[in-house]
Amino acid sequence: MLVPLYEAVYERLEVGSGTRLLGLGCGSGLALLMAASRGAAVTGVDSCPERLDLARRRLLPPAWDTRARADARLVEGPPSAAGVARAGAGAAPRADARGGDRAVRGAGAHADAGAGEPPYTLITAFEPIGCLAGDAEGLAGMLAEATPLAERGAPVVLAGWGPPERCATASVLRVAAKLADPLRGAGCPRPALRDDLEEVARQAGLRPDGSGRVACPFGYAGLDSAVRGLMSTGLFDAAVDATDRNQVGKELAEALHAHQRRDGTVWMPNVFRYLVARTP
Repeated sequence: MLVPLYEAVYERLEVGSGTRLLGLGCGSGLALLMAASRGAAVTGVDSCPERLDLARRRLLPPAWDTRARADARLVEGPPSAAGVARAGAGAAPRADARGGDRAVRGAGAHADAGAGEPPYTLITAFEPIGCLAGDAEGLAGMLAEATPLAERGAPVVLAGWGPPERCATASVLRVAAKLADPLRGAGCPRPALRDDLEEVARQAGLRPDGSGRVACPFGYAGLDSAVRGLMSTGLFDAAVDATDRNQVGKELAEALHAHQRRDGTVWMPNVFRYLVARTP
């Protein structure tokens, strides 16, 4: 769904064989795979084991598969754990490439930026903020934890939803707001603000250095695939926890009817914004 966003960022920053990328909230690993296909060495960090399993299947094929990427690592835990994986890569590269997320799970101490391999040259946080209140909580702290692992002046990319009137999916996300437990303090709809990304960058001690907007339509073969695809993003996790998966799926399908075309496909045009910031 966000492929145009990834492509625009990688083209702008000339991601290639000299890039050492740390992807925060890497999810199922598509953005990492696209960077790796350009020759970048990639490390992905995520707190969700299920999504990391999908990323592993994309990036880390079985040992017998000659397509295995020795320069790809996946880490379950906080951003600092990526420093532990990087620092230890020289000693056990195969172990890190095949199952680094298991090996460093729970590691929380900062890694020495000069230990092991060179520092990261690019940090990405592609999980969009905005649209739902609370979805930026913790991002500034996560960035502050990750930036010591990057070289000085390295680009850090943040992504956000565009204005609700330009994001058809915004109306569907209100299902998450309606069903989520209000005590969680998340999931309440609000307009995406123009300076959302700049504010997160400021809190993380980063220097803004340009931005852009990219059209990213969400398209699905039908209602069932749309429900499955949207629920796999994590945007509806709080709603599932507060109610149950079947109820969320039912209400989500009802909301998607407005975006279903005559041929049965589901189409939602969206605009996303990204910010390029720099580490101190």
